[in-house]
Amino acid sequence: MQKLDGKSLDIVGENIEKLKELFPEIFCEGKIDFEKLKNELAEFITQERERYNFTWSGKQKAKLIAQTPSTATLRPCIKESKNWDSTQNLYIEGDNLEVLKLLQKSYHKQVKMIYIDPPYNTGKDFVYKDNFKDNIKNYMEITGQLDNEGNRLSTNSDTSGRYHSDWLNMIYPRLKLARNLLKNDGVIFISIDDNEVANLRKVCDEIFGEENFVANIIWEKKYSPQNDAKWFSDNHDHILVYAKNKNLWRPIPLPRTKEQNARYKNPDNDPRGDWKPSDFSVKTYSKDYDYPITLPSGRVVNPPKSRCWRTSQKKFQELIDDNRIWFGTDGNNVPSIKRFLTEVKNGVVPLTIWKYSDVGHNQDAARDIRDLFNGHAPFDTPKPVKLLKRIVFLSTKNDDIVLDFFSGSATTAHAVMQLNAEDGGDRRYICVQIPEPTDEKSEAYKAGYKNICEIGKERIRRAGEKISKSSNLNPKSYNLDVGFKVFKLDSSNIKAWDSKSEDLEQNLLDSVNNIKSDRTEADLLYEIVLKYGLDLTIPIKELNLTDKKVYVVGSGALIICLDNQITLETVEAIAKLKKQYNLETPPRVLFKDNGFKNTETKTNAIQILKQNGIHDVKSL
Repeated sequence: MQKLDGKSLDIVGENIEKLKELFPEIFCEGKIDFEKLKNELAEFITQERERYNFTWSGKQKAKLIAQTPSTATLRPCIKESKNWDSTQNLYIEGDNLEVLKLLQKSYHKQVKMIYIDPPYNTGKDFVYKDNFKDNIKNYMEITGQLDNEGNRLSTNSDTSGRYHSDWLNMIYPRLKLARNLLKNDGVIFISIDDNEVANLRKVCDEIFGEENFVANIIWEKKYSPQNDAKWFSDNHDHILVYAKNKNLWRPIPLPRTKEQNARYKNPDNDPRGDWKPSDFSVKTYSKDYDYPITLPSGRVVNPPKSRCWRTSQKKFQELIDDNRIWFGTDGNNVPSIKRFLTEVKNGVVPLTIWKYSDVGHNQDAARDIRDLFNGHAPFDTPKPVKLLKRIVFLSTKNDDIVLDFFSGSATTAHAVMQLNAEDGGDRRYICVQIPEPTDEKSEAYKAGYKNICEIGKERIRRAGEKISKSSNLNPKSYNLDVGFKVFKLDSSNIKAWDSKSEDLEQNLLDSVNNIKSDRTEADLLYEIVLKYGLDLTIPIKELNLTDKKVYVVGSGALIICLDNQITLETVEAIAKLKKQYNLETPPRVLFKDNGFKNTETKTNAIQILKQNGIHDVKSL
């Protein structure tokens, strides 16, 4: 019986398999012959030493750490969750580098939109100190799970010689992994300020491709100038937008406003309704479209210099006959074409400058969270809900998945719920946040929130309650999902063979009793779901077969039995589930390695399942 691989998706292995499909001739004895690969790509390889390149100290290690599979897991925390059995939303506590690795199988090409608000590297922000050898151990030390000294996340001082390099080494592998999760028509929005925007743009060009750059949105984050500024008052942030494939992604048009519609009038009582005049000349010059026009007043006009009219003379006459040309109330104006309100798009193409009057500013953001927490502000730098709601609106619909792996105070989750309530959508969110300790002098700490995750989870609870009681609920939103499943990053539930240990006897015992003593069956269950690459919100039904607990995952796609003293009677009952659930594709079945009554039972179990057409059987 094959053992279940405890690692996350092997990205390097996946890429090698893709190369085998494209260039089978470059492989020799299972290894890549790079000279042959060069020959295949000769037209695209530069031989010049000097070429356009973006690099920094530690870049190669940052690439490698993104490709190194994780052996960690996500442990369910039902007590801290809300509506565990029904919700489709996820809140994950942990270092987002490891979490992104763990999500690779389950959410590969499943996420429609990613929004992140990473540390801006202002000299006061913390930086995730990634450990190339053992990042899960490093994470536990940082969050005080192993280290009695209670190590904290350190700041990245602007006096450091590796100031920009440290930040780039943090952001690069996370963006590399994030891209894998995006759908082919997906998009990522990244908030940043002037300090690292140039470097972030170069990193994104490399990871997403400069041809997939969509926009650099300017968000007006303040509504008044800072008079104590030394040079200029810094009133904006950037939001970089990159598509997974720019040819496939388009923003959803914004709704038209009353102000925009008010620009349409009907001075000539046209039966087609309100309209507004539009310039009849264009920049792209064509000699055939350059002709004199005689106005109703008798005056003759020509197109402006270096321009021409937008149609031919024949088409122009057709437009006059259709009452689509306006010469002004006295018939003496240069011709303009009538654009009817009924004929314009249902929405408006978004601009690259977002005014605070439309999407809020920093003080709005502070007020959003303060209102939820009864006048207290447990988080210093949230984003406005209106800002995130616009981003979610532009990029998602129906049951799309939104990911935020620098979740902070969970504004993204708040915005997703709010928009779902307004338009009846079923969007889902995945929030990831490291449990960064709050300062003991802070308002948050005094209010009982010992880390940022506690703030985020409480915000989602309060925002969900407030939204679900709102009188503005869309009729489709009566079953609004305001719940969330909490998972926490931890080391695997399965003991690893310690090759450095001199205690051989203990190692042998651990290989038999390989489940950690402090872990629950639920912990094991979700590690299996994760390693099989299934959605963490997939339905799981618990059955009792011959007094043994059996889990049916995803309507029978996977069947798990983690009980002890399993008999052939139990195995036969499991085999019957294939017919009971009317499965066209045989289910995958997994047992605990030491769960069988004896070795003979284990051997016979495999044969019984094979006889019933079930060949994918593994042990944990």
